Order: sequence, then structure tokens, then C-alpha cells
Amino acid sequence: MLLSRRTATALLVVSAVALAGCASPTPVPTPESAESEAAAILTSVVASGLDAPWSIAFHGETALVSERDSARIVEITATGGAREVGRIEGVRAGGEGGLLGIAVHEDQLYTYLTADAGDGGATENRIERRDLLGDPGALSLGDAATVVDGIPAAGNHNGGRIAFGPDGMLYATTGDAGDRESAQDPDALSGKILRLTPEGAVPDDNPIPGSAVYTLGHRNPQGIAWTEDGTMYASEFGQDTWDELNVIVAGENYGWPTVEGIADREGFVDPVQQWSPSTASPSGIAVAADEIVIANLRGERLRIVPLADTGTAFELHGGEQRGEYGRLRDAVAAPDGSVWVLTNNTDGRGDPRDGDDRILRVDFGEG
Repeated sequence: MLLSRRTATALLVVSAVALAGCASPTPVPTPESAESEAAAILTSVVASGLDAPWSIAFHGETALVSERDSARIVEITATGGAREVGRIEGVRAGGEGGLLGIAVHEDQLYTYLTADAGDGGATENRIERRDLLGDPGALSLGDAATVVDGIPAAGNHNGGRIAFGPDGMLYATTGDAGDRESAQDPDALSGKILRLTPEGAVPDDNPIPGSAVYTLGHRNPQGIAWTEDGTMYASEFGQDTWDELNVIVAGENYGWPTVEGIADREGFVDPVQQWSPSTASPSGIAVAADEIVIANLRGERLRIVPLADTGTAFELHGGEQRGEYGRLRDAVAAPDGSVWVLTNNTDGRGDPRDGDDRILRVDFGEG
């Protein structure tokens, strides 16, 4: 644990909402089903003063954070400070692009970034890896090696979440980069979830031989996580109608731009949940305490989906708690079983307040 637990600043009451299906974006409250759910307590603000943070990854028990516009990697110190580990060279920040997702694997830091793609001012997204050198409190970065490049980039819809699955493979979410039809093109890297070896090779058991494409038909997915049994989930930004939570199965097509949300169309996989973008805009997700924890940007709330009933959702709030911390960008399971949640109010779209941006700690306990 990086920071000794402070007195609880708020008790976040779990209230349940069952989805209304595809007929209406308005959830139907069923608070009685919350009684069997785990309680969640916001026990501390772990760190503050971050600048447009985007992703959290743990190196052992040390948390590392990426800052989108500054291109900094910082480690969170035992006193809640943010010490600069290094700056990622070549990052071209603008719009939703910049230094995005990070992941740690075998003492190496993996970064998903927007960068120059050669002459003419074009940009691309790519994934790099660097050795993590030194000990906590004095970490530094080695030289960069490219894992994969040529991922289409744009002012928005860059995807950007990376994580290692239980199979040891590297997964990356890519947005459609404004080219909607590319999400249905199996030869394009945009609008996909990619699967690669840690070195960037295509695994022999990928669904399309010789291709990094694991699933297609995505608009702008920004969250991936796995349950203990290996089931993979992903969150996705919709256009104007439905944001999604999907179960990810190799080789499947998730519909964009032909369908959005639950469509019951042959050849496309429907989400297990959908929400109106005004109450969601889901970014990073984590699995903890038999539940999926979803950080929401526009919705400014932490939403929980119990694995025992993925057709329901629970929001963590108490009285005026919803929105108190503003936009939420990432949720990550910490080594001690808590969930760390990253706010994102300094990214140009939020309403920064004193101390933003922050890392919040949420603990799960018996109800």
C-alpha cells in the first residue's frame, strides 16, 4: 500500500439500477437489489495536482501515471507526491491525442502515444516499450523500442487503452480515428482491439492469420479488463445514442458503424449493457470484488456491474456525491485489492477545481 489510509472522507452508498433494455436510455431503479452487494468506501485521495492524467499502471506496488499533454510518466510516492520518471519523446499532443495508455510487463513500461508519422504533418498512434530502471523513488526509463506503429490517429477517437491479458499477450484498443468505415475493414488497424506478443509479433492463434486484429467494429473503446475465469470485457464510446459494455470474443464483430448499442442483428455482437452518453462516456474499467468498475467521463460517476448479473448496474454515490470529483478517466485494480480511480478535469473538457487532477482510492467490503 503506497499511502496509509486516512479517515474515510465519504461513504459511497451503492444503489442499483436495472437497464431498461434497448427501448429507453433511462435506467429503472431497483434499490432493493443493492442489499446483497458489497459496500464501497472512498477511503482517501491518494494523490492530487496531476496534469491531464490518462492511465494508471502498477510496477509491483508502485503506481505509474501517464499525463496526456505533458508526455510525462510519474510515479506516485508514499506521501502522495508525483515524481517524474521521464518524458516520452516524440509525443504529439492535441485534441484527444497524446500520451495515452500505459501497461507494465516484466520490468518494462509500454506506452500508447500519438506521434509524428513522417513528412507532411501526419500523425499516427503507436505502442513503444522501455526498460524500467532503478528502484521505487528513483525509477527511470531506458531507450524506446517500437512494438507496433501505423495505427491511425486523429483529433479524436484514438482509443488508447493497453493491458496484458491472462494469456500474457498485449491487448490494445484503437478508435476509428474519424474514419467510420475503417472499423469494418479487417485490414485496417483502426476501430479494433488488437492482440500482440510482448515483442509486437502476431500470435499464431489470432483469429485472422498474420493479423494483429482480435475484434473489429469498434468506434472508440477505452477500457479493457478480465475476470478470474479469463472473460474479457471492454467499454466503448457510442456516437449519440448508446455507450456500451461488451464481452470480447476473438474474431467477433461489434457492429460500428452499422449498428450502435443493442440491435439484434445477425453477424454483430450486442453489448451486455448500454447507456445514454450523457450519463456515461465510459473510459477505463477494472475488475474487483466480483464486479466491473467503470470510470465515466461525461457521466461523472463510478458505475459498477456485478459479474453475477451483468444486466444490472450500480452507481457509487451518496447524496450529492455524484459529480463531486468531476470526470473520471481510469479505474485500476491495485495490488492490495482496492480500486484506484483517476479524475480527468484538466484535459480541456472538465471544470478543474483546487487539487485537480486526483487519484481516488475506493475499497470494497462486506455489505
